[in-house]
Parts: sequence; structure tokens; C-alpha cells
Amino acid sequence: MKFQPVSHSWVALHPKPQGVIQFIGGAFFGTFWPMFFYRSLLQRLFNDGYTIVILPFNFTFDHYAESGFLIREQYEIMPELVRRAIFAGYEYQPYLSDKNFSWIGHSIGCKYIALLEAFSALPFIGKPGNSSYSHNIEKLRKFIDSIVITTANKTDSQVKIDGKIESIFTDLLILINDLELKRKEAKRLIKYYIKREANFKDLQDDIEISSIFIKNQASLLLAPVNTGLDSAIPQPFASIVISLGFNVKPTPEETYALIKYGNLFNLMGLNSFKNDKLALSTAQWFENDFKKPPEGFKEDLKGGHLRPLGIQLGNFAINFPDLKDNIPMIESIQKRNTEFESPVSQLFQRLEAK
Repeated sequence: MKFQPVSHSWVALHPKPQGVIQFIGGAFFGTFWPMFFYRSLLQRLFNDGYTIVILPFNFTFDHYAESGFLIREQYEIMPELVRRAIFAGYEYQPYLSDKNFSWIGHSIGCKYIALLEAFSALPFIGKPGNSSYSHNIEKLRKFIDSIVITTANKTDSQVKIDGKIESIFTDLLILINDLELKRKEAKRLIKYYIKREANFKDLQDDIEISSIFIKNQASLLLAPVNTGLDSAIPQPFASIVISLGFNVKPTPEETYALIKYGNLFNLMGLNSFKNDKLALSTAQWFENDFKKPPEGFKEDLKGGHLRPLGIQLGNFAINFPDLKDNIPMIESIQKRNTEFESPVSQLFQRLEAK
């Protein structure tokens, strides 16, 4: 498994891929050298037969903007996977359908995946002048109205609420229109690269990008965290910053509302960890409030919040244990695979089969 920079991401091409896993790590570890910190997990997924795409993200309070960056990145990468696979003599057919693309996230990385899944429920807008354009624009505005109004604080003025609605509506409309263009450009480039291939055949009808977001793509959440500034900045500074009107966008309450309103997540799996208190409330919300994922697609594993981290060195792995999680710092690859990678891999395979 060798990672190469592609666009803003890192890609490990599999010679005979059965699909693509797009991975988003947690804070710090997912931004700085994720291919190093998550090496043990990523190696297992690669060995299972997947091309791995690591999507680093920036530390920002605007998670709307960052999730938009990540989905734009998918469209930059899709044609590049085809081009590089052809150049290397690898199989490229799995890259021709977005249904063969899937997502795995850890910690805050799961929030970005959840936002993209929620956005998948947004109405198709189409072009101005189309008979359904005005109707779908109105549906989009009602979608946003519902989220903002139901999660607004009692102290929020109507001016503030209206301003937030307009800001989110404008940003999402720009994103949707941009993704429609990127989808067309990705298809054009894929066709161009295939036509240059020595064993070219007309695959025009086989190139499928069915959704501008991630509908019909499986997602596996590892220790998902949906928190605000209170977990990113120590108290009492967090309370002071929030009181001044600053917080993550969307807030935890808005994120939960988006997930509920969209009501998708039918191809989602969730791995929580028995000693993980950081992700406890989020995992409980999915199970108790959202009632997803169904039985058989949620597992509690041994360890704490940092269990997915593991640096592979020969036959051993260096873990990043939380306090009192009973995970040794140095562990045999065989033991780690038995307790972590294998259950994660098996759950992901069940999602793919679903």
C-alpha cells in the first residue's frame, strides 16, 4: 500500500479494486499524516481489496464549508483514479460508478460524512427556467427553514434567524449548482481517459454518478462525535466564545435536526467503543433517538476513543491508548486485527452486501 498525493488528498490505488473507501480521520490525526496514524486500519482495508482515498480536512468552525470541500474533492478524484489506473495497468471499472464509493470516518470526521448524507435528501434543483425549478427552490428553502427554526434559541431575534436561513440557503444553492457542474466535468474526463486507453470500448452508458452527494454510498462511523466549541476549546473560554455568538456551524442541535429531517442513513454502520466517553452521547443519539443503524450494523468494541489509531511496525502496532481503556501501547498485529480491524472489516462487508 503506497499513498500518492492526488488533488488535496492521498490515494493508495489497488491493482484489482472492488471499490473505493474514502476515509476521514479525527481532529489533528485526520489532518496531519493520517496515512501514518491510521496505518494499521488502512492496511487492512486495502488488503480487503479497496482503493483508499484519505481526505484531510482543515480545522475550522464552519463544518458546512468543510463538508462542501470534501464532496467537491470526490469529483476531482474520480477521473484521476481512472487515469492513474489505466497508466499503471490496473483495473478501473469499479471507478465508473459512484455506488462503488463508500465512506469511513473517525470522531469528528463522522460529522462531515453525516452532513453529506443529510444533504443527499435535498431536492434536485435543475436549471433556471425549468418547470420544476421554482418549486424545488421553495422545497430547499423550507428544508432549511425547518432546521433553523426548530433549533433556534429562545433569545434569537427574528432578524438573526432570517439571516441564518438566508446564509445557509445561499451557500447550499451555490454548492448544489457547483456539484452539478463538477459531475458533468467528471464524466467528461472519465470518457476522455477511457477513449485513450489501448483496449478502449464505448463505456458511455456504464459511467454512473447517480447523486451529487453520497446517496446510495455506504458509510461506517467509528466513534462518531457531534459536539460544539465546548469540546474543542477548554472551559471557561468556550462559554465566553459561544456567548459572543461564535460556535461551530452547524451546531450539534442543527446537525441532529438535519439527520432526522433527511431520514436517510440506510447504508450506515456504527462502531462504538466501551471506554469511549467522548463519543458516548452521539452514539446513544443514533441508537435511541434516530433508531439507526438497525441490529447487526452496530457493534461495541474494546478500547477507547483513540482505538482506530495504530501505527504498524512489522508484526507489531503502536496504539494510542486512552486512560483506563486497557489497550497496550505495543500490541501484536494479530491481536489487534482480531479485536479491532477484523470486526470493523466484517461490519463494512455487511454494509457493502446490503
